[in-house]
Amino acid sequence: MQDEWSQAVDVHAQAADRLAEAVRSGKPCAPVRDLVGTEADAYAVQEISTRRALDAGRRPVGRKIGMTNPLIQRQMGVDQPDHGMLFADMCHGDGLPIPIEGFLQPRAEAEVALVLGRDLVGGPFTMADMVRAVEFALPAIEIADSRVADWDITLADTVADNASAGAFVLGGTPMPLSGLDLRAATMTMTRDGERVSAGSGEACLGNPLNAAVWLATRLGRTDRPLRAGDVVLTGALGPVVPVGPGEVFEARVEGLGTVRAVFAA
Repeated sequence: MQDEWSQAVDVHAQAADRLAEAVRSGKPCAPVRDLVGTEADAYAVQEISTRRALDAGRRPVGRKIGMTNPLIQRQMGVDQPDHGMLFADMCHGDGLPIPIEGFLQPRAEAEVALVLGRDLVGGPFTMADMVRAVEFALPAIEIADSRVADWDITLADTVADNASAGAFVLGGTPMPLSGLDLRAATMTMTRDGERVSAGSGEACLGNPLNAAVWLATRLGRTDRPLRAGDVVLTGALGPVVPVGPGEVFEARVEGLGTVRAVFAA
């Protein structure tokens, strides 16, 4: 039994090493699904990468939720979202240049970001629990980035790869939830002034708060529950768009204002 456990850990480390080498070399790697058999295995790989990041001094600041769109879930053959870690060095300033050479295959998506004012430990949690816990909301642009070549991913690949997290930009005007209807909130995103994505909060698991409740419940009894001050990127409100050098993305979310991601040429 001990030998089987050791072999599993070794395979998880191999998958984490493959993904890390893609970052180090700047060259996307082969999928890791040959090494990662289950969702639990994939999260074990993600945990190895998280521990390495913490050991290197990176500061965790929250979580991202992926696969909140039912259409994408059907395409991937899953019935729930996934999640990954956010670190402080992944956050870029609203409207400030973002070095594009730091990414391998970047894609932009507009989201609602929730910032928590209290811990969410234990659970399961309800919508009321989440509304009480959220201190304010912001518009956000997530830059998703896969270390797997050509975005050839399954659920196992993206979970192991920290839910394909790359970076994120937050808007600068915090809005309390009172008076906001995040389910009905419309979103438009432009690239260099041309509209390239549109949607609403309903595309995000029916409501961005539903996604946050799922995440809080999923993590509440683990070693890494959601804590006060955490940023939660709740998932894409519309289609995801490839990013190129020198491009400027601006997302507007009804009730939350705008946020800009400016990529250096």
